[in-house]
Amino acid sequence: MRAYEHRVRGGKRTRRVCDTEQVRNNSSLLIFLMLLPMAIMAWSYWSVIVNLFNSWQSNDDYSAGQLVPIIAIFLLWRERRQLRECPFVPCWAGGAALLVLAEAASIYQFLAGAHPSIERYLMILAFLGLILMVAGWQVFRKIMWILLFLFLMVPLPGRVHNLISGPLQTMATTGSVFLLEAFGASVSQQGNVILLNETIPMGVEEACGGLRMLIAFVIAAAFMAYMVKCSRLKKAVLLFSSIPVAVMCNILRLCVTGVLFMVAGTKAAEKFFHDFAGLAMMPVAVLLLYAELWLLDKLIVPEPNLHHNKKAERAHSKSSLKAVVKERGGDGNLQRIR
Repeated sequence: MRAYEHRVRGGKRTRRVCDTEQVRNNSSLLIFLMLLPMAIMAWSYWSVIVNLFNSWQSNDDYSAGQLVPIIAIFLLWRERRQLRECPFVPCWAGGAALLVLAEAASIYQFLAGAHPSIERYLMILAFLGLILMVAGWQVFRKIMWILLFLFLMVPLPGRVHNLISGPLQTMATTGSVFLLEAFGASVSQQGNVILLNETIPMGVEEACGGLRMLIAFVIAAAFMAYMVKCSRLKKAVLLFSSIPVAVMCNILRLCVTGVLFMVAGTKAAEKFFHDFAGLAMMPVAVLLLYAELWLLDKLIVPEPNLHHNKKAERAHSKSSLKAVVKERGGDGNLQRIR
């Protein structure tokens, strides 16, 4: 059958069959080479994975991190067709360099007694090295942003957490007091405690500072930035703007809670703050990010693709010349007109 098709069509069908078989082989090889590093990482870093999972369950600020591996698997599945077309050329030097760097830093972390988050970051770095070593540069470049996305699942080190949580807590308290005063409420601030109507204290604890919402919004914005089709500038603006969006949503949540404290009582306000407000803020943040994308589309006009336009003009001119040749009884050879 292949010989007959080679005789009739000049080998085009044969090459197509071979390409199909090569794609299938690459697909099976892709699955195997992706599962192999995962199995190796799960075996060698099992204790780190267990500690990471326990951190997700025990610390509400970083509970959204457990969604990151699920989202990364979905993004890899979404890129499966492009990955099948990438040739597998192992990069032993680059992969080994990342592995050696991760292991050396892990030994230093163990001897120095650094924060456990450092070892979790090194686990992801070692995973990147295995992917680079086994799959090669082309596959690594294709999924580089997905691999970098995995760093968002790791809780922040203790020093970084303390540097961020304190200012977030103060910013949330001050912002909610300003907004409540703007709407005519009688409020005053005493540290991180808001005094409503001079009689009702509402404390803004560290857990209410907005770090949990900030982590969740950054993860959601990173996912949106990867999915939407726009320029890199817009993607970067969308990702970094998730920080002020998270702060504004947390201030809005505290303001609504303060109004409920004054109107409906303590129990209703606490139930709203802990049960409903956190879930309601995520759709609000997504709508704000989509509104931001719409505004960026209006403000930033994409530059015309001159290279694509030239290719389209050349293709149009060639088709016009072929039509002229056919009308004159030619055989479609452009060289005769020239």
